[in-house]
Amino acid sequence: MTVLELDETRAAVIHAPRDLRIERRPLSPPGPGEVAVRIAAGGICGSDLHYYLHGGFGAVRLKQPMVLGHELSGTIAALGPGVDHLAIGQNVAVNPSLPCGACRLCLAGLPQQCLDMRFFGSAMRMPHVQGGFADAIVCTAAQAVPIPASVSLEQAAFAEPLAVCLHAVTRAGSILGRRVLITGAGPIGLLLVIAARRAGAAEIIVTDIRDAPLKKAREVGADLAFNLVKEPEALAPYAAAKGQIDLAFEASGSGAAILAALPVLRPQGVLVQIGQGGDVNLPISGLVGKEIELRGSFRFHPEFETAVRFIAEGLVDVKPLLSAVLPLERAVEAFDLAADKDRSVKVQLSFA
Repeated sequence: MTVLELDETRAAVIHAPRDLRIERRPLSPPGPGEVAVRIAAGGICGSDLHYYLHGGFGAVRLKQPMVLGHELSGTIAALGPGVDHLAIGQNVAVNPSLPCGACRLCLAGLPQQCLDMRFFGSAMRMPHVQGGFADAIVCTAAQAVPIPASVSLEQAAFAEPLAVCLHAVTRAGSILGRRVLITGAGPIGLLLVIAARRAGAAEIIVTDIRDAPLKKAREVGADLAFNLVKEPEALAPYAAAKGQIDLAFEASGSGAAILAALPVLRPQGVLVQIGQGGDVNLPISGLVGKEIELRGSFRFHPEFETAVRFIAEGLVDVKPLLSAVLPLERAVEAFDLAADKDRSVKVQLSFA
């Protein structure tokens, strides 16, 4: 066992909407089966932005101060008793998901639906599960997934959102040779372009309401990209003959995007919903008449290690999505930049 020299860390703590503070927090040494990780890079996720801008999303609301952050990478700083497969100084991507492994859903092979889930930076339970936007954190050794030294820690911090997209691809079924529609060109939508292309999609069409992310969508592999504000009828040709789209990924959480996808899906087409938003009135007759399958996709589990491998082996390229890296001291500026979709795709914090 190596003892961590830090007994406290700086952390980005959300107290209320737009009340983000850099505070000192105590840090305990790792216990049995745990490691301490010095965080190097942390990506600002859409859920982090919801906490920052609105104090939560849907029924999930902040009830106490919480450290944000779950897209993390860093370096092993200390090993708890019994950890012998990791080494001090080793670079890792940190899996923020910690299912219990014992509830009926975990035992049924659905750990992402765990009844006692502890997910970094989440206000879904009380007390809230603290996140990883800090100089150092303690996690289970299983959550620290090694990455080669040749891979930048900024790239490694993309493992979590890429895992979300790989899980969505898993939920979709076979994509090989399919015509795919992706609605919403934020970080998840753009990573879906990369994941769908990796899975063998024949054609990828992306829609959004801003030009900047659509330009990025073309850069990472989309065949066509439409601004539906400027071209409201752009998808109309795909509605011919009961629909021309095999599969749609809805990544914006917008009710309008869901409703726009349904007419262009072919009979027995699949709509995978990843984006979270408010309630939507669905055209039930259309769903029934064309036998459309609507599937939710939530988080991930085995896909995290696959995401790490894809990044480590250069099977996907996430570098074009990194817009800026700002130090922890400029966290408020970083969050404001991340909220501006005309200026950024993915913004990360650094913890040097």
